[in-house]
Amino acid sequence: MFYPLKFSPIYKYRIWGGNKLKLILNKDDAPETTGESWEISGVQDNLSIVSNGPLAGNTIQELAEIYMGEFLGDHVYEKFGEEFPLLIKLIDANDVLSIQVHPDDELAKDRHQAYGKTEMWYIIEAEEGSGLYTGFNRKLESESYLKHINNSTIKEVLNLETVKAGDVFFIPAGRVHATGAGILFAEIQQTSDITYRIYDWDRIDKDGKARELHTDLAIDAIDFQIHENYKTAYEGIVNSTNQILTCDFFTVNIIPLNKVLEKDYYDIDSFIIYMCMKGSFTIHSADNIPCQVKTGETVLIPAGLNNIRLEPDGSANILEVYIP
Repeated sequence: MFYPLKFSPIYKYRIWGGNKLKLILNKDDAPETTGESWEISGVQDNLSIVSNGPLAGNTIQELAEIYMGEFLGDHVYEKFGEEFPLLIKLIDANDVLSIQVHPDDELAKDRHQAYGKTEMWYIIEAEEGSGLYTGFNRKLESESYLKHINNSTIKEVLNLETVKAGDVFFIPAGRVHATGAGILFAEIQQTSDITYRIYDWDRIDKDGKARELHTDLAIDAIDFQIHENYKTAYEGIVNSTNQILTCDFFTVNIIPLNKVLEKDYYDIDSFIIYMCMKGSFTIHSADNIPCQVKTGETVLIPAGLNNIRLEPDGSANILEVYIP
């Protein structure tokens, strides 16, 4: 009954978007100035739709309603019900993004009756010298923070990290962050579209208006602590499943592949998401219908498919995502 599922990308215009989703990640139908491709989404009004096989045309929520634990995993269904718990994106930051922060679950539930937003970034490609902001470079109190906001000097107190392909950054709810220009990356996050915009570099949108800032909402969400490391270190052993990170909301592994790899997910009790960051590979499963996955494609393996064989077409670099 089940097989590897592909979904139609949901493209999002962004003032800072570019054309790398089309040129590098094979999103041939992406419009100009596309900032985001929502690869798998359970966000209401942006529900992903299956694009392949007998289930084509069904939304991700319909699959959860009909197949429940067989689709999501029993423990995932018990916790989240029919709401798909992750939002998977590919993002092209042709220009710098706004400085922003996201609320945690408690604050988001109190204010918005929604989940908070903890996320992770995997850098696919970065132009020479590009960087991103994550956290602060000095200890701040709310008063000094607001002074920097009001003086448009917030950039001075942000921690700047130079980036290259393969770098990973964990962005827990509460951490102030912004991606710099020239970065193409994958984002794994909780199902939430709540963003508090702190500063937007004084730019205007396509209608000649400055975008709304959320200074009052943001200040209660911010983690002002200084952290020793902001970049996530991990191993990249070829033909092995290397854990990048695990948290309460998701586990993300990386699989550099140049030969066939057998995967047994019986003990995971969760759907599995594969994101092909480079190269291509073919998924073989119990349905006996091979599923090729190319650079820039995302595939969901329903929880009912426990045994998978991954066969690279030469080589591939794969992100593996699931609910712990």
